[in-house]
This record gives sequence, C-alpha cells and structure tokens, in this order.
Amino acid sequence: MRIPPETFGIAGMSKNRTEQIMKKYCLAVDLKDDQELIAEYEKWHKPENARPEIIKSIKDAGIIRMDIFRTGNRLFMIMETEDNFDFATKAAMDAGNQEVQDWEQFVWKFQQPLPWAAPGEKWVLMDQIFEL
Repeated sequence: MRIPPETFGIAGMSKNRTEQIMKKYCLAVDLKDDQELIAEYEKWHKPENARPEIIKSIKDAGIIRMDIFRTGNRLFMIMETEDNFDFATKAAMDAGNQEVQDWEQFVWKFQQPLPWAAPGEKWVLMDQIFEL
C-alpha cells in the first residue's frame, strides 16, 4: 500500500486528516501463550465488545488513535496522541478511575510482561530504530 508523502510530518509525529500534528508511540506486551486465552482477549477487543468507559478514558487522556496488532502471542500498539499527551498524566487518571483499574485487572489474566520489562511494567515503550 502506498501512503501519500503529505501524510507525514516530522519524525515521530504525523498529520491527521485535519492537519493537526500528533505524537506517535509504539508499545509491546505479550499475551500468555494459550490459544484459548488469546482468542478470548481478541474477543474483548472487538468493537462490539469495547467498554464505553474505557474508550472514554483513552480519549480523555488525549489519545486520538490506538491500534493493536498481534503476531503469535506478542501485541504491538500504536498510539497517536495530542501534542500535550503525557504518560504520567494518563497513569494518574487511570489510578483514579475504578473502571479502568477493573479493566486492567481483567485483561492482565491474558497478558504477561516482556522478559526485559521492569518490575510492574506492562506495556513497554518501543524505541524507533528506522524511519523512511
């Protein structure tokens, strides 16, 4: 698929359809290597099963777009955010939101940390190593 060059802004940032500059983050986590758990995890991430309160918390934090991809048991997330997005602010918002805490506890039964993740770290921020 060819992507028009005008889609992209500066490194690590892209322009959405309204030409707003956004930050882009890529993160990874593993699922437990169990096909039944993986299928159930995917079921809970289908649009018809999305929890409105979780979608709202994501948008309220300044996340404009979020995509999750899977290969085997590895998940890869791409987030496009408002320019002022901050992980610490998102974490504080999540800590004060019982619905988000319940969701995170629920999905953790499907997930496992990457081998190099810090203690308590779930999704690991990836480093960009190439850009074209």
